[in-house]
Amino acid sequence: MTSDSKPDNNGQFLPMSKKETEGLGWERPDFVLVTGDAYVDHHSFGAAVIGRVLEADGFKVAVLSQPDWRKPESFTEFGRPRLGFLVTSGNLDSMVCHYTAARKPRSDDAYTPGGIAGKRPDRAVVVYANAIRQAYKKMPIVLGGVEASLRRLCHYDYWSDTLKRSIILDAKADLLVYGMGEVAIRDIARRMDQGEHPRDMKDIRGTVYSAPAGELPPQALVLPSHEELKTRPEAFAQSHMLQFKNSDPYTAQPLAEVYGTRAVVQNPPAYPLDGADLDRVYELPFMRAPHPSYTEPVPALEEIRFSLVSSRGCFGACSFCALTFHQGRIVTARTPQSLEKEARAMTDDHGFKGYIHDVGGPTANFRIPACEKMAKKGACTDRNCMFPSPCPNLKADHRDYVHLLRRLRSIDGVKKVFIRSGIRFDYLMEDPDDTFFRELCEFHISGQLKVAPEHVSSRVLEKMGKPPVKVYEAFARKFEHINAELGKKQFLVPYLISSHPGSDLDAAIDMALYLKKAGIRPQQVQDFYPTPGTLSTCMYYTGLDPRTMKPVHVPKGGREKRMQRALLQYGRPENYAIVRDALVKAGRTGLIGSGSGCLIPSYPGRSAGGPNHQMSGSGGTGRKKTKKSTPRGGSGNRGL
Repeated sequence: MTSDSKPDNNGQFLPMSKKETEGLGWERPDFVLVTGDAYVDHHSFGAAVIGRVLEADGFKVAVLSQPDWRKPESFTEFGRPRLGFLVTSGNLDSMVCHYTAARKPRSDDAYTPGGIAGKRPDRAVVVYANAIRQAYKKMPIVLGGVEASLRRLCHYDYWSDTLKRSIILDAKADLLVYGMGEVAIRDIARRMDQGEHPRDMKDIRGTVYSAPAGELPPQALVLPSHEELKTRPEAFAQSHMLQFKNSDPYTAQPLAEVYGTRAVVQNPPAYPLDGADLDRVYELPFMRAPHPSYTEPVPALEEIRFSLVSSRGCFGACSFCALTFHQGRIVTARTPQSLEKEARAMTDDHGFKGYIHDVGGPTANFRIPACEKMAKKGACTDRNCMFPSPCPNLKADHRDYVHLLRRLRSIDGVKKVFIRSGIRFDYLMEDPDDTFFRELCEFHISGQLKVAPEHVSSRVLEKMGKPPVKVYEAFARKFEHINAELGKKQFLVPYLISSHPGSDLDAAIDMALYLKKAGIRPQQVQDFYPTPGTLSTCMYYTGLDPRTMKPVHVPKGGREKRMQRALLQYGRPENYAIVRDALVKAGRTGLIGSGSGCLIPSYPGRSAGGPNHQMSGSGGTGRKKTKKSTPRGGSGNRGL
């Protein structure tokens, strides 16, 4: 390194003010890491991970958390950094953080002290980068995090209902890191330290850069141009599938997207970290707490403070999830030894009450690759592991997870180990050994288990990339049977999505009838949210299924979306009028009345026939309302 002195910061937070850097004896930091989140020094917060990774390599990193973007001087807190600025919106896309699926402002922000909303701007990555450009004209800027990662190429923006170009262009940045950025950021920092500018780094995996349209790599696969994408929805659908087929590090080609005289080039993804490398990242000296300058708690930390991130990646490939384009499909896991070490350290925390809240990742029961081929050569480009049916090569094996959970349960001071991140019930049903299923019910849930059938209509589930409802029903029966054998009364809490592409009013009505028959009254329903980078969002924008290029019904009008949502909570008095309108519009007036098969009565205040209870066997939702939480998404840290 060429900096004046190496950081000496073990046992401390990364500095958040000029006073703190001076206290450390720094003349100036090497990097200023700008984040839209509060600075929480915990490995579930991507900014903290990147800061600690760079610190471990000898770089001095200062954190500029939630700066006032309306004042360029806010970005000069530390002066001009020696090497550059690193910019992230935080753990969530800023637009998802600010707005509901109905585009209504959220009243809080879980990643801000006190849960206060409004501490970061809309489109935070672009706003922060442009503010830095005002303060320091020629300062190198590197983008990262979920917002940058999933907007790295032309993308549909739900909030403006337009196609937007790559975020690296609007941010006027020099380089963009996508995915889990530890490997890429180390390479970038090392080369910057040797005098290379990030705009000239065109060979780093997991990065995106801008170049003249006439200077594309000869091996690049050229996607439809920005102009073509704006005028031909089918071109956007085709581009999405080309990106999907090039999302695996073992087989991907570089991708290029032309914008007039400029182009954006995406290098192949970085290879995933193996278990030993993951251990090294998660064992960095995190303080596991918010910066002491905060006087209010950060709600997002309370959700995961006593949880363990055990794995990365997901081969489930649900259509509405962007993990394929961010963490990737190859599952890698931390070693049991590392997780046990972290759990033992938890027991020394004064706030630990004996309960580990979660041991998981994007999908809790994925801790090994889907098959031997995936472990050595990556994911298939022409099929999914779980959909439309499990691949014959799929290896459904929970032995490693069972071994891990048993080790954690045996730790002195640990009373209970919960599993609260998602369980893929179809993967669980593929395992011929019931050991994990039994131990899940016996030791790792407390009355309720959240699972995600998402819908019951076969045509909607097909668009979602989810298994047929009969698989969920078999799982529910087995869940009930095992709990009966154990003498436990426990329930499934199903996640449901309304208004997903492929769902029309008839599909929503079929879902309502299914819920009525099962006696399920969901407390919460998630309206489909078209976020950048997902197959479902591509369907929403184009009206096409990019896998087949066939038309798909897309609920877009506010009225239809409200109808579909209300149908899944048909029993609520406030939904009576809109549910009745939906049944009339769909020509299903036979479901209005007092018969046993009816959804609503002929007049408000009366009862329709049939089950009308809160819980029924394993299908109920429990008796207390689900705690309000951050928007749904993959768990674990999200990179820079």
